[in-house]
Amino acid sequence: MEKSERSCTLLVHFDKASPSLSSEIKEALESNDTPLKIEALKKSISLLLNGETLPHLFITVVRYVLPSEDHTVQKLLLLYLEIISKTDSNGRVLPEMILICQNLRNNLQHPNEYIRGVTLRFLCRISEQEILEPLVPSILACLEHRHPFVRRNAILCVSFISRLGFGEQLLPDSADLVEKVLGSEQDASARRNAFVMLCNTAQDRAVAFLLSHADQVSDWPGLLQMSVLDLIRKVCRQSSPSKSRFIKIIISLLSSQNNEVIYECAAALTSLSSAPTAVRAAANTYCQLLVSQSDNNVRLIVLDRLDELRAAQKGVMVEVVMDVLRALGSPNLDIRRKVLSIALELLTPRNIDEVVLFLKKEVVKTQTPAAAGGEDSEKGGEYRQMLVQSIHTCAVKFPSVASSVVHTLMDFLSDSNVGSAIDVVLFIREIIQTNPKLRAGIIQRLSDSLYQIRASRVVSSCLWILGEYSLSLSEVETAVEAIKTCLGELPFFTLSEEGETVNTQSNATSASAVMMSSSRRPVVLADGTYATQTAATEITPVVINSGSVGSGQNLRSLILSGDFFLSAVVACTLTKLVLRLEEVQLSKKAVNKTETEVLLILVAILELGKSSVMPHPIDEDSYERIVICVRLLCSGKEEIKKVWIEDCKESFVKMLSEKQRRESEESKAKLKVESAQPDDLIDFYHLKSRKGMSQLEIEDQVQDDLKRATGQFMTESDESNKLNRILQLTGFSDPVYAEAYVTVHHYDITLDVTIINRTKQTLQNLCLELATMGDLKLVDRPQNYTIAPQSSRQVKANIKVSSTETGVIFGNIVYETSNVTERNVVVLNDIHIDIMDYMSPASCADVAFRNMWAEFEWENKVAVNTVINDEYEYLQHILKSTNMKCLTPQSALEGDCGFLAANLYAKSVFGEDALVNLSVEKQSDGKLSGFIRIRSKTQGIALSLGDKITLKQKGGSN
Repeated sequence: MEKSERSCTLLVHFDKASPSLSSEIKEALESNDTPLKIEALKKSISLLLNGETLPHLFITVVRYVLPSEDHTVQKLLLLYLEIISKTDSNGRVLPEMILICQNLRNNLQHPNEYIRGVTLRFLCRISEQEILEPLVPSILACLEHRHPFVRRNAILCVSFISRLGFGEQLLPDSADLVEKVLGSEQDASARRNAFVMLCNTAQDRAVAFLLSHADQVSDWPGLLQMSVLDLIRKVCRQSSPSKSRFIKIIISLLSSQNNEVIYECAAALTSLSSAPTAVRAAANTYCQLLVSQSDNNVRLIVLDRLDELRAAQKGVMVEVVMDVLRALGSPNLDIRRKVLSIALELLTPRNIDEVVLFLKKEVVKTQTPAAAGGEDSEKGGEYRQMLVQSIHTCAVKFPSVASSVVHTLMDFLSDSNVGSAIDVVLFIREIIQTNPKLRAGIIQRLSDSLYQIRASRVVSSCLWILGEYSLSLSEVETAVEAIKTCLGELPFFTLSEEGETVNTQSNATSASAVMMSSSRRPVVLADGTYATQTAATEITPVVINSGSVGSGQNLRSLILSGDFFLSAVVACTLTKLVLRLEEVQLSKKAVNKTETEVLLILVAILELGKSSVMPHPIDEDSYERIVICVRLLCSGKEEIKKVWIEDCKESFVKMLSEKQRRESEESKAKLKVESAQPDDLIDFYHLKSRKGMSQLEIEDQVQDDLKRATGQFMTESDESNKLNRILQLTGFSDPVYAEAYVTVHHYDITLDVTIINRTKQTLQNLCLELATMGDLKLVDRPQNYTIAPQSSRQVKANIKVSSTETGVIFGNIVYETSNVTERNVVVLNDIHIDIMDYMSPASCADVAFRNMWAEFEWENKVAVNTVINDEYEYLQHILKSTNMKCLTPQSALEGDCGFLAANLYAKSVFGEDALVNLSVEKQSDGKLSGFIRIRSKTQGIALSLGDKITLKQKGGSN
């Protein structure tokens, strides 16, 4: 017979440094001093819980403690009786235990309701039939006690006894008694306890009671309503014919004032029915909770439920998108990010205008100071960036709304938050290509506001837009003038000569015409004495004409700070504008004048880059680009002009089309293709009688039939995948065979271990002892089991995971046999928890990837070592092995050039980002060489992912 370790219902801290003697405790218990007696009882309980036996103390307790009328003494007495051993080694009740039965009976008949209640609660932890049997009449009498505290504990006690193996013998009519109590009881907790017991012992009666009082359920207390929802879920899983009546009860509970009840009602509705009416009611309930609750954790949970509804019932969720957006009023950025992601998936031609108008208002709010009810400056910038990205997505999906938002967003090109400004300029760059009608207005606005932009990356993109999309004569001339104004007067610096100070601008930095640089060093004279020799050198000072930021010369300030990449962008933009001017300007004189001015600017930039006044010289790439611009303007070859004017824009158009193609492929991949067998039965609801059916019942049946027809009721189970998760822990020749089925679900790992006794002896006190290495933590305390010969036992172990890191679970099985006194140990094989169970492919923008790459401090560099000879095949093998997604477009990976570079990205269930850059090159002997660089915010994920790649990258041998 299998017997598990006696359950522990009480834990008390005990300081082993100050042990108490049994004789001292006995003397204190025999005294008449109540406080001393209380302290003695506490010490005895602590000793018993920490392994002490105290065998001779029981008689003292019976003689001197049982008669006490003090409530604290009586409560401690019940705790003492709860933890002492009541049976002998053979499982029989000790004779002295009969002594306490009379005291327990007296307590159950005590005039004080507290004594009765705690005694009834104590009896819920007693499983010995000999003790409970004489107390049954007194327990049943407490069901009718005047005080609700006694009645609710009496119901718990009856429920506990009825679940015992001998419960049917002691209380054959327990269900009748509790059902009677349920009909007349007024206390909320007592009614809840009675209903839960009825659900566990006589579910049919509980269902009948619920249906007979269906119109009163909305008036029941919240505790009882929660129990009703649990019963409905349990019954409906068994395909109850009364499902529609249960759904009506749930809908009636949606009007409850208890937030916990309406949340559970919404969850129950979505799990039981797919009818649009039911889903709509659940979605409205979630939106109501989203606005009414102030706890951010609750809001995030509700948003998760709404996201699940969106994936399953998008057509219904479209109706509540504006209600979801109301949650943007929360200052928490995580909530706002989740709300925007849900709303962007629910866009339709009907609601797009309303959604974009709401987002525009939110963007304007971010400019309002915090003192006036606006956003905090630090959070406001990040929130504005999220809003701009969302509006960008809206405009890409529905180009018709771009005209209503583009000019509003252009106000943020000079935003102090560089990330937000970059998102705006990327949005403008895409919109100006996809919406030709907006081109003229955008170009004019860019030319007018170019001087306000302070960020180098933003102004570079603006210059590219001006160079590519300024087509008319007025646009080209305006763009050239705007750039010249931002650059200021030439030259950028001058050299002063012969003691004269040169001032080409009022804000120029001037110095004295002649500066003396002296150096001193000791020398030895002819007579052997020391002297100091001074050498003076005349230096010609440099005057840097740095434009003032306040005067609108932002390009000049950035270039003088050493940003030569921006200098190259300015050169290319001016060159494109001059080439465009040659096509649209009829006056050759005007073209030559502009071309000369542009050449002067380019030469001045080159001279500045090569001078010694800058913090660092110009880089070779920027220098080469500017030189090419100078040569192009001087030579004027037509074939080269075509490359500059047309081919650059065509490359951008191809990039946009490739991006749209990838997005459409991803959206198609998200659609689940359901399948059904051709011989499955289908109920034709058109042939059914609709008499007496409500609209909800008809919709529910229609949805169920559609699910059967499309195969959504089918659950495909991959048996081979399950077998892969079964790990053998011991050998076939071991006396105890064990294997584990490992399930990883987010933060939990469940080990379902099967233990088989292969011997002909009974294994006693068998214990599965486990330990972990890494960020894993055991949840359960190991228990002892007794396993009969040739029988088995299922043991479950729960482990909590706190980070994405490869962990190891190890341990052994310890047991005893009747013939051997010492314990036997079987060492288990280690269980390695794979990091891939926590990783899932994810997408992120190129800008976000680069920002994270620069920010993350942990990097792991893995050398390429593989037998695969094809670069693309190697990339696909790494993607499959690491469960990551390739962010590099497919078009950039095509071709056979002997070199491949790609960015990979994945996200863990803990929200951690994993970045991988793969760079491989084919050598002359056909083998691949290169490196895989992994970056993450934490050390664990970088090292674990590197180990995984090292193990799997060879490909041919695995």
